[in-house]
Amino acid sequence: MYQAFLVDIDGVLTRGSSALPGAVDALRVIQTQGRVVLLTNNSTRSQREVAQYLSLLTLDVAAEDVLPTSTLAARYLRERAGATMVWVVGEAGLRDELIIAGHELADRPDRAEWLVVGMDRRLDYEKLRLALQALLGGARLLATNEDATYPTGGGLVPGAGAVVGALRGMGYAPEAVVGKPSRLAFEVALAQLALPAERVLMIGDRLDTDIVGARAAGLDSALVLSGVSAAGDLARTHVRPTWVAASLADLCAGRAQRCAGDDGRLSG
Repeated sequence: MYQAFLVDIDGVLTRGSSALPGAVDALRVIQTQGRVVLLTNNSTRSQREVAQYLSLLTLDVAAEDVLPTSTLAARYLRERAGATMVWVVGEAGLRDELIIAGHELADRPDRAEWLVVGMDRRLDYEKLRLALQALLGGARLLATNEDATYPTGGGLVPGAGAVVGALRGMGYAPEAVVGKPSRLAFEVALAQLALPAERVLMIGDRLDTDIVGARAAGLDSALVLSGVSAAGDLARTHVRPTWVAASLADLCAGRAQRCAGDDGRLSG
């Protein structure tokens, strides 16, 4: 039925620095069924670094089949603004992708044409102050994503949404958000697959990004309960995936339930 798969990473394939149980074999199974592109809101690594990191966990995906929001943000700016001057609140992978795409890192925030914001695990008051200087200087704001949290081996930690929220608190909203659930992320992924939406399944662990975004883009979706969203969350929202499974391994083994509709009931 499906010819290709968009698969999230954190909470689906990995948690923290480890592969989730059964994820390695499950990924190999779906790779035999169609092309797999990893679509992740994590902006902390570059495309190449994500592929290298996953290979250490024996999760083998070619770098060109990895789409982190660091890459999406760099491409978005290149297509809409050309090579531009940027100030970054984020980690090394985001800066690397911006440089690879031809953008220049500003030496002062007031010289930046764009402020690009992603997850930053070393965020402090000084970084927020400098970001404000970029915005006061006329920089336009681009966010990689607005995920409220990020799953780790030690539990949930603040995501990029915490950084974007701080800027919103100062009166600045992003001009664009490139990560899920934005249609931009799915348009790039579908263009790379060269397939219509109805032939592609999105597999993710978050109702508010993976499933909402897939539904808006016309894709079927599978929610796995190994990450952020839990089974009880389905009873508190109108958002419905096509399938629900405990994990990627269960999904691949046929142990998934199909959502019957907006009433939230599941059928076997």
